[in-house]
Amino acid sequence: MATLGVILALVGLALAAVAFLAWRYARQQQAVLGLPVGRVVRVDMGSWQRCTRPLYSPEYRLAGKPDYLVRCGNQLIPVEVKPGRRAASPYASDVLQLGAYLLLVEADTGRRPPHGLLRYARETFEIPYTPALREAVVRTLREMQELRQARDLPPQHHDPWRCRRCGHRQHCNAQVSAR
Repeated sequence: MATLGVILALVGLALAAVAFLAWRYARQQQAVLGLPVGRVVRVDMGSWQRCTRPLYSPEYRLAGKPDYLVRCGNQLIPVEVKPGRRAASPYASDVLQLGAYLLLVEADTGRRPPHGLLRYARETFEIPYTPALREAVVRTLREMQELRQARDLPPQHHDPWRCRRCGHRQHCNAQVSAR
């Protein structure tokens, strides 16, 4: 009977060691991804716990799924991952996208998140959810809704390569040509 007790104690220690190593690995992966310490509550990356229901705001007619939502205390922090980007500062378009997720979290929970995280290949940027960012998102949404009513829109670029590969090329009258 004493031998069985020793075996069970060794098995228990082995399981505790495996659990500790798994926990440590998870924390390392969280750091690699640029995620804050907290509980990941939603994921829209890969197949693990795929986010099935997007965040939605009927007021702004906006829906979206950030790559991660992390619960830090009583706040939900959206995290957007751009693994191919390498930049010293975040792109304005990425900040606006993250701002839209911050607006959606606010609309969904009734709580204003303090910030969101933008993860590039080697850098994580903490983007504060300021009134100016919120207003820029709302203004952009209004502009987009107005543009949806327009019949013909000029391209928002001067890149013939993008026009050649555009899925709307057959319907477009304003294609950019190479000079």
